[in-house]
Amino acid sequence: MGLGKLETIHGTSPLPFTNTFNASEHVATKDDSICKLILYVEVPSLRIQVWDLVMLVPNALFLIFILLRFNRARLKLRATSSPIFMAFYVLVVINVIISIIRCLVSMFVSAAAEVGSYVDTILWVSVRFFLLSTEISVIVFGLAFGHLDSRSSIRHVLLATSFISLAFSSSQAVLEVFYPDEHFKIQGKNTNVFGHGGMLFWFISSIFFTLLYLSILVLPWTRIRERLALPTKRSFYIYILFLVVLNISQSVGSGLLMYSIQEGLCIVDATTCVYFTLFTPLVYHTFLSEFFGISQPSIMFSYKAQVDDGLEDDIVSLPHQHSFSSLKTDSDYIYQGNNTYDSTQLDNTCAGENSVSLQSPDSIAGYSLDSQTIDLPTNSKQ
Repeated sequence: MGLGKLETIHGTSPLPFTNTFNASEHVATKDDSICKLILYVEVPSLRIQVWDLVMLVPNALFLIFILLRFNRARLKLRATSSPIFMAFYVLVVINVIISIIRCLVSMFVSAAAEVGSYVDTILWVSVRFFLLSTEISVIVFGLAFGHLDSRSSIRHVLLATSFISLAFSSSQAVLEVFYPDEHFKIQGKNTNVFGHGGMLFWFISSIFFTLLYLSILVLPWTRIRERLALPTKRSFYIYILFLVVLNISQSVGSGLLMYSIQEGLCIVDATTCVYFTLFTPLVYHTFLSEFFGISQPSIMFSYKAQVDDGLEDDIVSLPHQHSFSSLKTDSDYIYQGNNTYDSTQLDNTCAGENSVSLQSPDSIAGYSLDSQTIDLPTNSKQ
């Protein structure tokens, strides 16, 4: 099929636009290719697609893990003075739940039917929307608003990232419905599996995110580090490196597939599986697991109840990463390494200053920090 003769996802009328690119003649991926077969083949006698099962099992296991640790997480979240932990936790829970819902619905709705195909596309785009919102929020909190530790600032950041993700997902949905990629068309069933908005869209977006994350990765070696309190935790940069490698792989796979090189579909499948099954657990491990796992975190902080009625400034500004101030909030624990606190504590001890340690919820269960003001005492030792 030549360029410009792309069929719609449910009809046969030609469209003036194609969502693929080829310098010569477009060649659709063969249905019996192993990397295409896994996208639509069903488990014998169960009529469940293998691809949905591959996505479901890791997400279901992670949800079980969250449920088993829910009570401990609830106590920790009640004990902390920082709402950013709750924001991260809610995003993680929403991501895993919506992913499981998509898999279950796809198992019971036939993608060959017109309604089923639309439902499957909407669910895929919805999952991508929540994952991308989390992805962008993590970066924004770390680089720009990580020191705005109040409920109102977190709401503003989440709202802004939601609009960005909505624009991305809406574009992906439009391309997927009206201009489906021929490489994801199942000739034998006259239907399309989800093609992520087409390889041209995926290639451009992957290149953009690759450049974005690469620039973040090199920030500590630039002069900008003197103006920003960059995250110091090594796990944060490992997280960024993971996204760099993932997006580079996606751009390579989608680029190869645009030129109808069949191996590109295998790369696309692998990156899709990794992103939709491992990204959410990675966010949890990088930004929440250490906080939920320790019994007595030695986090120095000065907490004042936030007032979001506009009468007072609701922003808690954290000091620069190189300063030795005892004014720390709990949100620093997400992005700043333990060595930051150790060095600060040592400096304050030598100077005769004092700190307050965030007590474990195991020892203060039932005690709320809401609407309390904790002032650093003088002439006392921790």
